[in-house]
Amino acid sequence: MEDLRRADELTRRSAAVDLACEGEVGRLAASQDAAEPLALDEKSLPSFFVVGPPRTGSSWLHETLSPHVRLPRPSKETRFFDTHFHRGVKWYLAHYGDSSRDSSGEQRMGEVAPTYFASAAARERMAQVVPEAKIVCVFRNPIDRIVSLYRLKRAYGLIPWSFEEALERDSELMESSKYASTLKLWQRSFGAKRVMAGVYDDLREHPQAFVDSLVDFIGVPRFALAEWQYGFVHDSEHMTHPRSYYRTRSATLMADWFKARRLDRIVSAFKRSRLRNLVLGGGPAFPKLSREVLTQLQEKFKPEVEQLEVLLQRDLSQWKFRKTS
Repeated sequence: MEDLRRADELTRRSAAVDLACEGEVGRLAASQDAAEPLALDEKSLPSFFVVGPPRTGSSWLHETLSPHVRLPRPSKETRFFDTHFHRGVKWYLAHYGDSSRDSSGEQRMGEVAPTYFASAAARERMAQVVPEAKIVCVFRNPIDRIVSLYRLKRAYGLIPWSFEEALERDSELMESSKYASTLKLWQRSFGAKRVMAGVYDDLREHPQAFVDSLVDFIGVPRFALAEWQYGFVHDSEHMTHPRSYYRTRSATLMADWFKARRLDRIVSAFKRSRLRNLVLGGGPAFPKLSREVLTQLQEKFKPEVEQLEVLLQRDLSQWKFRKTS
């Protein structure tokens, strides 16, 4: 309980520091910048977005696409359309570096942003700012995905709860599992022809074919995957609870503070160093789902999976019936 109290206090302090640093001038500048995207040439903005939901191979896709398209760097996700929209388009485009350094001058510009999938605010803003963008969704067995997302959030100190508590208290876990309902909203906002719906199973089992279909959709020439890219998809199987929730949460809040100020390189350098072992991992392993929880989740997800089967014209029976976790 003491760790939770101190972490909550740290969160409040971080928010207070943000407001103090930006001040009235910063807020005015941000509000002016936020209106600018509408006046920009569409070529200076992303033409495609891989919107997730989270834990569906987005990191692998970012690494795979990065040599062939312009993506934010060094961090994968800008969180612009759902969290940092008030910072303005100049802040957003700064993540893409200097376009004059692109020797080809013709690379497609995009973003792999899995937190956008379940965000109504992100979807509405994108529909206003980049209405002609292509949208890519990737769907995974909902039980596997929600367990993986929970483990990621717990491992990085984003939430302090058990899995069962998180299902009740963290709305993103369940909201991002509303596959068919949310897919329809993206199709309504951008048009069905501008929204691609892929399946994570295909990415794992036939990565080259999956990437071929994706790049065809976003208008990028096909390329051959490197040998190391086969069978290499980030997952949560080896994640554990943090050694210290307070220490891990403090590090995560600090990383967010740096990223908001475009100091992503510091965060990236830290992640590559051995120092990350001080704040990530070291705690107990995650337990398997109980039979009761597994059954409850299957019943909750079944209607969405069945609707998705209709939308994709594909049999997803293996997602509806599970014997073990």
